[in-house]
Amino acid sequence: MSKKDRKKKRKGGKIKAVILGIFCALLLTACVVAGFVFYNVFNFINGDLAVNLEEYKENQNQTSFMYAKDKDGKQVEIARLHGDEDRVWVDLEKISPYMKDAFVALEDTRFDEHHGVDWIRVFGVIVKPSQLGQGGSTITQQLIKNLTNEKEVTVVRKFREILSALNLEKNYSKDTIIEAYLNTVYLGSGCYGVKTASEKYFGKDIADLNAAECAVIASITQFPTKFNPLLNPENNKVRQEYCLGKMYENGVLNKKEYDEAMAYHLIFTNSDEYVPSEASEEIRKTQEEEKKINSYYVDAVIDQVIADLMDQYGYTKQQATNKIYYGGYKIYACVDLKIQEDLEDVYVNRINFPNIKKPDGTRPQSSMTIMDYKGRVVAVVGGADEKTQNRSLNRATSSWRQPGSTIKPISTYAPAVDLDILNYSSKILDYAIWVNGELWPHNVDKTLGSNSKVTVQKAIQKSLNTVPTRVIKDDLTIAKSIDYLKNHFHLSRVDEEKDASLSPLATGALTYGTNTLEMAAAYATFGNGGLYYKPHFYSKVTNAQGTQTILTYENARGEQVISEETSDIICELLQTVDTSYYGKGTNVRKFQIMAKTGTTSSDCDRWFCAGTPYYVASIWLGYDIKKELNQDVNPCGKIFITVFDRIHKGLKEKEFPKSNGVVEKTYCMISGKLAGSGCYSTGKGWYKADNLPDVCTWCSGAPKSKDDSDSSETRSGSSSTNSVSEAISEILNTIG
Repeated sequence: MSKKDRKKKRKGGKIKAVILGIFCALLLTACVVAGFVFYNVFNFINGDLAVNLEEYKENQNQTSFMYAKDKDGKQVEIARLHGDEDRVWVDLEKISPYMKDAFVALEDTRFDEHHGVDWIRVFGVIVKPSQLGQGGSTITQQLIKNLTNEKEVTVVRKFREILSALNLEKNYSKDTIIEAYLNTVYLGSGCYGVKTASEKYFGKDIADLNAAECAVIASITQFPTKFNPLLNPENNKVRQEYCLGKMYENGVLNKKEYDEAMAYHLIFTNSDEYVPSEASEEIRKTQEEEKKINSYYVDAVIDQVIADLMDQYGYTKQQATNKIYYGGYKIYACVDLKIQEDLEDVYVNRINFPNIKKPDGTRPQSSMTIMDYKGRVVAVVGGADEKTQNRSLNRATSSWRQPGSTIKPISTYAPAVDLDILNYSSKILDYAIWVNGELWPHNVDKTLGSNSKVTVQKAIQKSLNTVPTRVIKDDLTIAKSIDYLKNHFHLSRVDEEKDASLSPLATGALTYGTNTLEMAAAYATFGNGGLYYKPHFYSKVTNAQGTQTILTYENARGEQVISEETSDIICELLQTVDTSYYGKGTNVRKFQIMAKTGTTSSDCDRWFCAGTPYYVASIWLGYDIKKELNQDVNPCGKIFITVFDRIHKGLKEKEFPKSNGVVEKTYCMISGKLAGSGCYSTGKGWYKADNLPDVCTWCSGAPKSKDDSDSSETRSGSSSTNSVSEAISEILNTIG
């Protein structure tokens, strides 16, 4: 062998060795992974219950009750919660024996033989799918889907379903499994379980059904609408006869029974021959009596309990919903029944609402949330006019709209005061900036600004757009503004990318908007020393016996999201907003009122966020499909005064709290600094005691600092003004 051949042989040997090494490594990895998977699968199947059937049976038909305190502090029932779905659990021995046989014949012929998964059927369906016959899932697997409501078609979901079915059969008898299945299977027309289906389709008790009738009900399962005997009796008849044939093949019907069942004349509840029994009439009357339209508040409680059950216990939405409607819970609502009544009266009757209507007849909608300062929602309404449905759209919690200028205190002024960037009387230039080659924004008066400096107090009072724009751009920064909105004031839909610009943050044009619930909770921090409390509609949820607390907000603690001093200063600033033209309100005007208005571009949304020392509220008004409102006076302000005047009747005198860290001082309205002896135009303001402004030297004639000069940026092409005319301009601007 030549040297060249030997070299090729050695090289080939090395390649083979590398390939063999890779193969062995892959094989070893596969074995390890397979072993790990097998170990976990084995432990899951033989471990704790994947699905607790006893718990489902116990919770299947227990009404939950909702309570609230009346004016005497006594808990009174305000709602009974039972599902719109018609379901009643019945023990297997009380079900016609033909029912089990009919379902097994149609859905799972080898039910009594397999251990949760019928592998023969699985491969059979893959090779040759059947139109009338059985699918690949056993009754046990279908039960898992019925209980978890997880029906998406994915490999992961199917694998989890198989494991759960195997686990279920390790822990329960076949009779227990088929009983659970017969009580949870959906059978069309809102019926869950064979008992309610028996009453719906035949007006009979489930124990009294014969083989032909049981086959009718079992035949509905595959396609509940297509095979519904009231809607499509011909389709159901084809499948019913197929079912009876399978029952005959399986030996559960002899020839005589089979022939009688095939010939049996079926009478459904919508047949002319049907005669209602006394029992079925009693069921119908009870259902009619139980139909009640709950308030928006009750709906909000239900939604929050569902969300909290999902969050704290890992339930699916369907599981959490079932817990409420069939779990026998006791739910203690935070609602103040008198305030809720007053709020509903104003909204149902549109008292002091704008009298506007579009050509198509639609009128603007509105929502309002009222809270105390510890997160307790005392009243909520999600729409004007009479409420006609349960769990309908609640605009207070589920309609997301741009907040307009109500964003400014939480996106700009509170963060800037909190970070010692601004104080009560800081002077900021009231003029637009250049954005993409154009001057932006315009103020509410359609101008680009006065081109002179104004105090923070004046900017808030006049709701200027130019000032917060400059504050965010020049000092606060977009990143810090977004941080406060998301992580301090907890606006859930602020988008760190899409909202990272001046328009969303300075003028409230948030990409995904907010709602009155979130805004009320944010503004509550200005009346309670800077604490954020998650808004909640209930105090606690217990089991039926009251022995176990399922969920609670009773010991909820506030999160310090801004300093006490910042809270006090923003509260004082908001009290300078003029609310006099929203109504007389003799009761509410005995108290301090902090307030901020909001209007979005094109006047499609109006907002009003306001509070007294007792309660804080947020109100939105607009059309569900955006349309221009054309209202000179903010209608939300009128709604606020109307509602709050009612709920403050007879309340004792009370003021917003004040921390020891703020002091009231006289400031110079020309310079924005603390007033000196020569200052001739002054006002009162609140400041952090440890971060006071300097004393003004402009008005006294003393040597002036650069900050005291208060020079204005000028428009392009104009000349700068001298100091005298500038001072006069400042005075006129302050007066105006």
